[in-house]
Amino acid sequence: MDSTPSPSSSSAFELVSRALGRYIPQGGASAVDPRGDRATRQRVPDPPAAGQQEQILGAVNLDSDLLITRCNLDAPVFAGLEADAGKPFVDLLPPGDVPTVTRRLRQVAESGEAHVARIQRLRRCDGSELVVSMSILPAASPEEGLTVSVIAMARRLHLYAAETAIGTSLDIGETAQSLAESLLAWGDVAAVDLDFAVWTGEGVTGKAQGRIHLRRAALVPDRVWPEGYMTPGDDLPGDASRLLAQAVLRDDAPQTIVIPDRQAVERVFGSPRVVRALVPGGRSAAVACIPLVLDGAPPVVLGVAEVWRRSDCPFHDSELFDLQELVARTAHHVDLARQHQREHTQVLALQRRLLPRSGGDTIEIASVYQPATPDSAGVGGDWVNSFPLPDGRTALVVGDVVGHGLGAAATMGQLSMEARALLSAGLAPDQVLEHLDETVTLLDDAESGLAAGYSALGSTCCIALYDPVGHHVTLSSAGHLPPILVTPDGHAGAPSIRPHPGLGAEFALREPFDVYTIGVPPGSVLALYTDGLVEDPALSIDEGIDRLADVVSTIHPWDVLQQTARDVVSALAPAPQRDDVTLLLARMIGYRKGDTATWRLPARSDAPAHARERVAELLKQWGTRDDTRDKTLLLVSELVTNAVRFATGPVTVRLIRSGHVLLCEVGDTGNGRPRLRRGDLLDNGGRGLSIVHRLTSRWGVRWTDNGKVVWAEVAR
Repeated sequence: MDSTPSPSSSSAFELVSRALGRYIPQGGASAVDPRGDRATRQRVPDPPAAGQQEQILGAVNLDSDLLITRCNLDAPVFAGLEADAGKPFVDLLPPGDVPTVTRRLRQVAESGEAHVARIQRLRRCDGSELVVSMSILPAASPEEGLTVSVIAMARRLHLYAAETAIGTSLDIGETAQSLAESLLAWGDVAAVDLDFAVWTGEGVTGKAQGRIHLRRAALVPDRVWPEGYMTPGDDLPGDASRLLAQAVLRDDAPQTIVIPDRQAVERVFGSPRVVRALVPGGRSAAVACIPLVLDGAPPVVLGVAEVWRRSDCPFHDSELFDLQELVARTAHHVDLARQHQREHTQVLALQRRLLPRSGGDTIEIASVYQPATPDSAGVGGDWVNSFPLPDGRTALVVGDVVGHGLGAAATMGQLSMEARALLSAGLAPDQVLEHLDETVTLLDDAESGLAAGYSALGSTCCIALYDPVGHHVTLSSAGHLPPILVTPDGHAGAPSIRPHPGLGAEFALREPFDVYTIGVPPGSVLALYTDGLVEDPALSIDEGIDRLADVVSTIHPWDVLQQTARDVVSALAPAPQRDDVTLLLARMIGYRKGDTATWRLPARSDAPAHARERVAELLKQWGTRDDTRDKTLLLVSELVTNAVRFATGPVTVRLIRSGHVLLCEVGDTGNGRPRLRRGDLLDNGGRGLSIVHRLTSRWGVRWTDNGKVVWAEVAR
């Protein structure tokens, strides 16, 4: 009696076989009588045309001894699996999996409960393995044995793994490279060409047909290519860009196209130059072009992915479906990388705009800004700035705004510009930090609409003002890491600064901003930095600061400061890094002793005359021109007169020869701010400031602990 069930049988094996679009094999596999007698092999009719698609589902029937009784593994994907009738099923398994799978088979046979979707490896006769999803199904009656259904998982797993790998980087070049490497599974050569606007991070919109400008972003495998062939970083010729755009934008809708052979490639591309640029070699002649498309109305084409293979291996529909699925799933990763690239470029431009340009006659400045790697969370809010103040001092400012991206960059720019404006207006470092503290608090107020989902609370800042006459630095810090001072004898260390909670702390936690004055002899070097330079997971922050001190202690007076700054960053924070690195080195030079003079006069009516007499003698020694000497004497007379008239206590007069100007300073103990105003012809009030305004190139006021200083510049 033939043991082969009829086609109407409702066993698990028949149900799976019907899903395959086939009946029980009668020629492709053996049928075995349940009693153990081998049956004659019979031929199965060829499958209908509807079943010509690629098949990934198969079935194997087992008896109670786990021997194969019949199977349906005729699909090409199962080629090499020797599932002949009468063989133990475990012969298809790697030796290490035999005990576990055998136990599962026995459990299903005894309990009647199915075991589904087990990821399993099967051995081919050539030693290779096939990854499948295996389910063990019980029969209606124990004597019918078990049915094992298998679904070839390799391609689906590759699609899943490829999509997962492509989304791991925010760098647009790495994203394109990951996509090309994944596409290589379907061909001999894979390339990704992106619209130039996508590559540079610019905005992309629907473009007129033929106007796309492509740049090769990725190419695999990595090898020497023929002369003229486009490799990563090259712009495709205009004809090539136009032809690819026309190919994938047929009827104004992005579509995948396949050019089957070399003759068709040459006919479509036409120009020999275009063929050399796009065809990777003589053998790889067939190509599938898949557009990278963002869904929308209209859809936006980001670029084109190309998979090349030999013309004797044509692309099947199932392969094209897989290619389109992979490219469609990963196009948004390319767009995310584009957006990150744009934001990274914008923030980096702002960062570099804030970097100090140069020092002056009294100070030498060098700075290094090393942004975080492009595939990190984004460029942070680290910033440094240095600028001369109108009174001859130099401001050195470093800050670290919380967070990354455009929100941090916007806050960074606002705080930097506000600090510069307030320092130029003569405010002391602690007063400037008070204003910045209030600004950060206001920016975090949701009702103001300025925060836009970003909080800058906890940002830090350190301000140092260098006085080239007194050879000292006045600094104040809001939660920032302390600067490192290197004295001319080579000693390096951080000044003792009391910790501070930073900008924008809660009202109950706010602390006053302390002011510190540090002596800096000529030749000293001050290092300001952000935490990215000294943070190391293997070290504490104090150990990181000590490492920085050890490195900068080797700076010699004859070293080129800019190269020294680069060497320090390279030694402590080699790229790539996850946070911005910022370093500012300032070498204090100061004024020579003969270029400054200071007099202290009592606040009496004869003070202006004494001041004119001493200034005139000094200007004669300096060899100043007559017109400059006359202006300076009149200026000193007016400023000292105002100080005697409106203030009490002694008056200090200081004259500084700096470059092409003379800087005149008059200090007193008053706290009133001189203001220039327009008066009547007969009004004598305010005429002194009007004279000062006309005689000088600029003038202003700065505040001190015991009063104020009015300064003014006169061209020499």
